[in-house]
Amino acid sequence: MIARSAKPPEQEPTPASQRVGAILWPIFFVAGVITAAFFTIVDPERLREITFPSLRLSRELGYSLGFFLFWLATASSSLFTWILLRPSWQVKRGFHPGNAP
Repeated sequence: MIARSAKPPEQEPTPASQRVGAILWPIFFVAGVITAAFFTIVDPERLREITFPSLRLSRELGYSLGFFLFWLATASSSLFTWILLRPSWQVKRGFHPGNAP
C-alpha cells in the first residue's frame, strides 16, 4: 500500500505582479471589446449632442472617455470578485495594518 500524506504539499505563493496582471489584463481586454462593440453602434459626437450639448468634445475624446468608463465598470466587477475570493483567514482577521501574515 502507498502511504498517503494527510497534508497536501504547499504551493509557492504567486508573485504579486502575476496576481495583479491576472486582474488587470482581463479588465483591459473586456473594456476594449465593449468599447469597440458600443461605438460601432453609437457615434460619440451624437451621444454628446444628446447628453452634454454645451461641451465641445471631439470624437477621439469620446472614444477615450468611453473606454475609461467601460474600464472602470469592469475593474469594479473584478475588484468585487477579488474581494469575494479572499481566503477565509483574511476575512476573519480583517485588513488591519498589524495583521500581516
